[in-house]
Amino acid sequence: MAAAAVSDHSSADDTCFDNPFEYKKSVQSIVDSSNLKHLPSKYNLELGGGNDTSATSSESLPVIDYSALTSTDPNRRSEAVAEFARACADWGVFFLVNHGLPEELIASLFATVREFFNLPDDEKKQYEGKSTSSPIVCGNFNVKTTSNQTFTLWRDFLKIHVHPEFHCPSKPQPLREIIEEYAGRVRKIVREMVGAIAESMELDRDYVEEALELKSSHQKLGASFYPPCPQPEKTLGLPPHNDTGLFTILAVRDGEPGLQTNRQGQWFEVTPPPNFVIVNVGEHLEIFSNGRCKSDLHRVVVNKERERLAVAVGNGTGSDVMVGPAARLVERDGRANYRSMNYREYMVSQYTRAYNGMSMLDEQKIHY
Repeated sequence: MAAAAVSDHSSADDTCFDNPFEYKKSVQSIVDSSNLKHLPSKYNLELGGGNDTSATSSESLPVIDYSALTSTDPNRRSEAVAEFARACADWGVFFLVNHGLPEELIASLFATVREFFNLPDDEKKQYEGKSTSSPIVCGNFNVKTTSNQTFTLWRDFLKIHVHPEFHCPSKPQPLREIIEEYAGRVRKIVREMVGAIAESMELDRDYVEEALELKSSHQKLGASFYPPCPQPEKTLGLPPHNDTGLFTILAVRDGEPGLQTNRQGQWFEVTPPPNFVIVNVGEHLEIFSNGRCKSDLHRVVVNKERERLAVAVGNGTGSDVMVGPAARLVERDGRANYRSMNYREYMVSQYTRAYNGMSMLDEQKIHY
């Protein structure tokens, strides 16, 4: 689901909600402990009597060359900025190539994250989330529907807040150094992309960075492990959702399939070529741009044959920013198309609200 609020302390409100992070047993341990033939009932997500996970192969997903986006050649960069803006407006998800994230660093990240998921459940359980604002959360994720049914997603996950304050599990030992370097490199990429999108909207880059408080931007890393599933048609790794924040950078191992994006009511597979990463436009960028950028609705499906490992880094505004459409864009457009909302409160609401198929973003839209 969407990201949790960044804070070392629970807000006054989030302690009254049911905790979605209750950690009973890892999915991996269930798969390993028996010759599993059928999906345990708690993981059955057949909402409304069906769970169609079919999708069309997408060969037209935009590819953005980060080296062109940061080029000192004004013509090359201008073309890249225009192409980047089209990708954010049309699809809301794209592949990023020549991003400067070393292959060795990504390989080390996946190896150490996999080591973490291999730890015994009793070691990982110390990171069970106590509230929506816990800085490190590991375990299961429970989805509550508007009919008060609760389902557990078919995945094990680790979420940690890495900026402006850095947190990390103590094991495996190399994890801290690897994540710190990876997260820092991703922040630099995101800051450049925010600058490029500001340029495309004819907004001053310094104005945008100040308005969004990018120096203290809320950044979290989420690792998701999806073991093979005996009945993948009855469950999901992640239900349809939009990401919060500005941009999410997603790396998957060996270009593994599973991520699907929805465009104009049709689901498309998002499977990156080697050395590409996936970028999702977040809800808060759509709000800030007054609708010029579109946050994509996406989901994760699972399969019978093999496991899937993915590492996403979500990048938001400062945690106490009131995020609304940029004043200069509202003036230009003649109206605001979205309501403003405190970033921290938005994040808490994403975790604790009942899943009804609508995103928080839908509820923030103003219909004239």
